[in-house]
Amino acid sequence: MNSQADNLWKCIIEKKDRDALNLQPGATAEEFQLIENTLGVTLPEEMKSFYSVYNGQAWDVGVESFVRNLTLSPLAEIMDNWLFLQEEFDPDDLLPDIEYGVEVQPLLWHKKWIPIAENGGGDYLCLDTDPTEQGVVGQVLYFWHDWGKRTTDAKSLFEFIENCLNEENDSNFE
Repeated sequence: MNSQADNLWKCIIEKKDRDALNLQPGATAEEFQLIENTLGVTLPEEMKSFYSVYNGQAWDVGVESFVRNLTLSPLAEIMDNWLFLQEEFDPDDLLPDIEYGVEVQPLLWHKKWIPIAENGGGDYLCLDTDPTEQGVVGQVLYFWHDWGKRTTDAKSLFEFIENCLNEENDSNFE
């Protein structure tokens, strides 16, 4: 086990109702291999270590978000969401009003983005496995279905989660 992944999960669970998170048992090596084969990517090591502890959340009415307003998708749901996004968006479509960060490929949708979490409204939190030269593999970005912004939110999954946990700590003191 990765102690940093374990510690992040511990912090998440301390802030939430564990039962309301509806966490799934950790992912297996076979599940990681299946998603890598299906998506044609190498999963970032942080994602593997995080998902080894818990394989996301099973969404149901009343499930609490793991951070912000996001539900962490199990690997099988990531594959379903990725396939949906592949069919829904032509990666060659460029919209003139999209704001691209210098670290993100200037695409409406990129097949090398891994949609690991969602807000239930068609927006996804993605790990980028094909950044520009200014970016880093595993950087975190939001895929907004109706807003043209494609910029990174953190350089890694762990950094993203730590930032979210710190936001929640800060909001407790306001």
